[in-house]
This record gives sequence, C-alpha cells and structure tokens, in this order.
Amino acid sequence: MKTVFEEYSEIIPDFPLFQERLKNPLPTHLRINSLLVEPADLVGTLRQRGVHLARSSPEHDTLYEAPGLSSPGNLIEYFLGHIHPQALTSAMAAIVLGPRQDMALLDMCAAPGGKSAHCAQIMGNTGLIVSNDLFAGRHVSLGHTLSRLGVLNTVVTGYQAQEFPMKQRFDYVLADVPCSCEGKFRNRGAGDCYRDNRGRERLPELQKRIILRGFDLLREDGQMLYSTCTYNPDENEAVVNTLLQERDAELLPISVSLDVEPGITQWKSKSYDKRLGNAVRFYPHRVDSVGFFMARIGRRR
Repeated sequence: MKTVFEEYSEIIPDFPLFQERLKNPLPTHLRINSLLVEPADLVGTLRQRGVHLARSSPEHDTLYEAPGLSSPGNLIEYFLGHIHPQALTSAMAAIVLGPRQDMALLDMCAAPGGKSAHCAQIMGNTGLIVSNDLFAGRHVSLGHTLSRLGVLNTVVTGYQAQEFPMKQRFDYVLADVPCSCEGKFRNRGAGDCYRDNRGRERLPELQKRIILRGFDLLREDGQMLYSTCTYNPDENEAVVNTLLQERDAELLPISVSLDVEPGITQWKSKSYDKRLGNAVRFYPHRVDSVGFFMARIGRRR
C-alpha cells in the first residue's frame, strides 16, 4: 500500500515520525476570547468543572490544549463566546500577521470566521476588518462566529477574492486561501489514506490570482500573510514564488515559539527564490496540530 504523502518524503524531515503522528487523532485546541473574558479567570472556571487546559504556547495566554475534551462546542462557554475551537497552527496565522489597533485589515477568504475574529481580538475591536467570502451560504456561519465572539469592528462582503475591488488599500491582508487541505488529514485506520480533492490541479492558478490581488491591495507599508493547510509546494512556495517574480515584494521573517521548518527552495525539478526560506512550514510531528504553511509579505524597499 502506498505510504500517505509519500511524494513529500524528501522535503518533510523525519518522514517516518511524520507518518506515525498521522495515526493519532488531532488534539482539541481552544482559543480563549479575551474580548469577552479574562483568560486566567476562564481557565480557573473550567478547572473547577473538571476541564483542565494546558498552555499551547508559552508566549500566548489565550491558546490552550484541552486533553480529553472531545466536544468543546457543547460547553456553555462556547455559546457565551468565551472560547473558540481552533487548531493551534490556524490560530498562529493572526498572531504572525500581528495587526495593530486602529488599522484596516482585509480577510480575503474569511468563512467561517475564526481568523477574522482572532484579528479583531488582537486589534481590541478597533479599526476596520473586512471579512470577505464569495459564497453567500457561508455568510451565515461567518456572521454567527463574529457575533458569538463579540466582534464589533468587522463588515462582511461577498466578492471573488481574486477580483476584490481596488478602491480601498489595507494595512493588513490575510489570504488564507482555498487549498487541498492535506494538513487536516489523520490516518484513522487500516486502509485509510488521503484522497485528492476534485479540482485540486486548478487550485494553484486561483491561489496565484488571489495572492497577486492581495498584494496589490496593500498600502505602502502594509503586510500580508499568505497561508494554506496543505503540504503541496505547488500551492505554497510556487504560489509565493510567482508573487516574487511579478511584484516588488519581499518575504519578511516569521518568529514563533513553536517548532517549525523553513520554506523549501527546491521541489522535484523546480527551483524557487531563495527568499522562500523565510516562509515556515508546520508539520504535525513537530507541532501536534493541522499541517500549515505561512509566508509573511511586505513591499520591497
């Protein structure tokens, strides 16, 4: 039987350990919503009720693992907006982007809204966030997430991300683009293997159009985060490489307290810009969460 993700064995370090980790279920991670509750108070409240949280990151008092908690959405704290179930690596996206208060931010592919809400939390509900998603059916879940978490600085739009209007420039752009979602896969039993999403081969072209439009929407000193939850270099480094070739863009360093690997500069017969070493890859045997890729982008000076 073919090894899961065998095509990436040369770029994923300690590949046998990676394969072993895929046999374990994803842990439950929570983000405490400091817009509505003090993190320390909530940790104490949950402990009294037998729910013990463990810090996921020493630098962030809002990110926790909840061992043994399989259904956080059943807790009253979920309905109160005090907690939001979110993969640890997914929660790092807003932290890496680091939006400041009173700034303007565009979330190009926002539904179901966890990252938009996290940005609002970091910004203290100040400034303006435009949470964009093309599909009207997703606006219900997007609006519910923002409302439940007490977000007050956000409006929802329904444009194609790659055609978002150029009338307004933004201090920050978050492009967490549609992808093949390989990083979410866990091997739950014999014969279980990753199955390619239909239309996967068309994703890189869409992703390239989105990253180019996102960069064009940045203000002069603005910053952009491009991210996916997949391992495929064609959806990650190759997309960012296109931006570096076609725009006056620069890759900014990413500093996180988690164990990450740098972006790659070689994939099969393809070579990428050496600056892609500033991107980061999150692997589940390094950080027990969803596999992720992130690149932080600014304008070249």
